[in-house]
Amino acid sequence: MSEQPIVMGDDALDPFDRQVVQASDADVLAVLNRAGLLAAADVHVARTVGRLGSEDDEAVLLAVALAVRGVRLGSSCIELAPVVADLRVEAPDLPWPSFADDVPAWWARIVASPLATGRDRVLVAEEPLLHLARYHALEVSLCDRLATRLALPAPATDDEALGSDLDRLFGEPGFDEQRAAAERAARSWTSILTGGPGTGKTTTIARLLAALAAQHASAGHARPLNVGLAAPTGKAAARMREAIVGAASGTVFTADERTWLESLRAVTLHRLLGARPDHRTAFRHHAGQKLPYDVVVVDETSMVSLLMMERLVQAVPPTCRLVLVGDSEQLASVEAGAVLRDVVDGLGGPGHSAVTHLTQGHRFDGGIGDLAAAVVEGDADAALHVLTGGVEGLTLRAPEEIDAVVAERPADQARVVARAALEGDVDGALAALAEHRLLCAHRDGPFGVSHWNERLEREVRTFPDPSRPWFAGRPVLVTRNDPSLRVNNGDVGVVVDDGHRLVVHLDTQVEVSSSRLSSVQSAYASTVHRSQGSEFEHVTLVLPDEDSLVLTRELLYTAVTRARTSLTVVA
Repeated sequence: MSEQPIVMGDDALDPFDRQVVQASDADVLAVLNRAGLLAAADVHVARTVGRLGSEDDEAVLLAVALAVRGVRLGSSCIELAPVVADLRVEAPDLPWPSFADDVPAWWARIVASPLATGRDRVLVAEEPLLHLARYHALEVSLCDRLATRLALPAPATDDEALGSDLDRLFGEPGFDEQRAAAERAARSWTSILTGGPGTGKTTTIARLLAALAAQHASAGHARPLNVGLAAPTGKAAARMREAIVGAASGTVFTADERTWLESLRAVTLHRLLGARPDHRTAFRHHAGQKLPYDVVVVDETSMVSLLMMERLVQAVPPTCRLVLVGDSEQLASVEAGAVLRDVVDGLGGPGHSAVTHLTQGHRFDGGIGDLAAAVVEGDADAALHVLTGGVEGLTLRAPEEIDAVVAERPADQARVVARAALEGDVDGALAALAEHRLLCAHRDGPFGVSHWNERLEREVRTFPDPSRPWFAGRPVLVTRNDPSLRVNNGDVGVVVDDGHRLVVHLDTQVEVSSSRLSSVQSAYASTVHRSQGSEFEHVTLVLPDEDSLVLTRELLYTAVTRARTSLTVVA
């Protein structure tokens, strides 16, 4: 086709939709936006960059918009050909300009553009990868800093004492893998510990810290080992500390070790690094002012973005052990960069000793474990066989059955939570809330969280006025950290009427007046992303149509492994 502006009819456009750029525009960016393939933000950034950089070639501007879209969807770089192929599948009847059919020629136009040359370039073109310059710089910095750390001489250890402590701490049968992981971390400045739920990651970390504390004391240090524990979110940090305290109850620890482990506190990565109120991406601790710890352990590392990982690694001193813990098969950060997966892929092969994979599960037996394994392997036939094979705890239901499915466990749970809250039984309400979670891939739409939250709320409201969002029995999810209230993004609770006011009782044993909480949403349902770091006895998973961009192996794996006992999949 000739390279003419693409024109589409505007009949179906909502004039109040802020995600749609001006309908009078007829260039390729506007057309792709109106087709739902580019967000308005993608278009506006590309146009602004083009205007500032004196670039009006729509082939280059489309490349910028696609790179911005990639970052918005969590990728720090893109490949043009696969991205365009995927978009064409989404909108098969949409005409494309001719340059999209000749990627080498398109690439040549990008490379020759002022937006991809010079010190102030916006794009970094390293065929076949196209980066926004900022994210390329972050990747290079992170890789260089990790390489520097990995090249450091190993930390000094008392080998005999270390071996004796590890034998004591990992002496039970079935812990050989965890012992090897702890020994590797003890002998390295940088280590990555990855594994699925129930493989003993937290147990390994607690016992590793006890061994390192013993090494620290035997080296003659007067002060205790200084440990920084962190996680991407407040909720994940709270669960990290709970897990460490739980692991410390084991009989392998001395009384002093148990007391010391229970004294450790976990914080968000932002707090660990010293977030500054005047700058979202700069921190008090950085390359010029390092963190003061002997050991830094970061949990749920799959949720850490490229930016935060780069800031973390530059702030960790060379004489501080850095231990990154997570499940590389889970969903990556909602921000750009699947850092844990990339690091594991890059450093987990032969010749590298930084990565340890824990594979021996201690939690999942039978159906859920088999399904998770099939998903990890990308074996769709095996996954479907497990789901439809009558395995106890696993059920596959058709989309047309969704009303019946939700009327069963999710609606019943909502009523149990509401009844307990109305009776003032806070513990009962929170326990019922933790029993089951309805998970969705999307926030919006007929398969999304908003739809099901609204529907289930109507089921249990004690009054019909929708203008009153707060009512006794409403389960809520906190969506923003507020240190002044001691609430964290991801905290879950239930609203209870104490006779004078409505109070939100959170699962962190914090109580807050509903009038003081502004950043919350109902918690009858949540996205799979939001569920990371949490587990429930029973999970109902509602999946969108198969052509949804968010429907990935990582999303399915994350959802499956949230369930302890049973899983119902609607798809």
